Amino acid sequence: MTKIQTDYKSIYTFKDGVKDGLPIGLGYLSVSFGFGVQASLLGLPLIMTVLISMTNLTSAGQLAGVEIIAMLGTFVEIILAQLVINSRYFLMSITLSQKLDSSFTLPNRLLCSAGVTDEIFAVASAKKQPIGKNYFLGLMLLPYIGWSLGTLLGAIAGNILPAEIQSALGIALYAMFMAIIIPPCLESKGVLSVVILSTAISCALYFIPWFNGLSNGFAYIITAVIASAIIAYFFPVKDDQEDTGTEKECEN
Repeated sequence: MTKIQTDYKSIYTFKDGVKDGLPIGLGYLSVSFGFGVQASLLGLPLIMTVLISMTNLTSAGQLAGVEIIAMLGTFVEIILAQLVINSRYFLMSITLSQKLDSSFTLPNRLLCSAGVTDEIFAVASAKKQPIGKNYFLGLMLLPYIGWSLGTLLGAIAGNILPAEIQSALGIALYAMFMAIIIPPCLESKGVLSVVILSTAISCALYFIPWFNGLSNGFAYIITAVIASAIIAYFFPVKDDQEDTGTEKECEN
């Protein structure tokens, strides 16, 4: 993230950030519990599972990563999978860089960039005034604690609960993904199309014998790149200039 060239100081305090981050932290607590259980089912040690969540804040990326690790995938698979899955954070960080006040130094930006998630980005970008380092640190504090603590509890539960309950809890993270994608699918043909196409490509890579030797990591990469490229071509997002031009034509 780059610093905005201004001497303006943010009106938002650390306390404001903690308050805004509380609901995000509570949500992350339950979601990361499912990740902890899933990682435990895949055979990852408890310490490794918790360290993964403490150094990453990406549910989809972590789930894909631990599955690749469990399948003894290569470093190349992990790197490419994370690059594809988490590439949206580049755009989020660039957008947020336009809202930072002069209190953000380079170390501050490096630290806070690790806390950019979908939910934190949504809350921070919705602020009408520039945001400072104190507010952003407060905003990411409880989500970070909730994500790490939930993972720890889930990993512990995955090691002590009966196998039947572990299997039931193992679908919690997938249920969360369903809850995330269903509302946008009902509102956007593009989102619905990319979900259907991704599912079709994933099934093809799994069931067609010719792809039997393809690892999970490369399957994720191929599915994401092909589906997103095709749908981006057929359902392009109109920029503001195009929308403004259309509106003027309609007025005329």
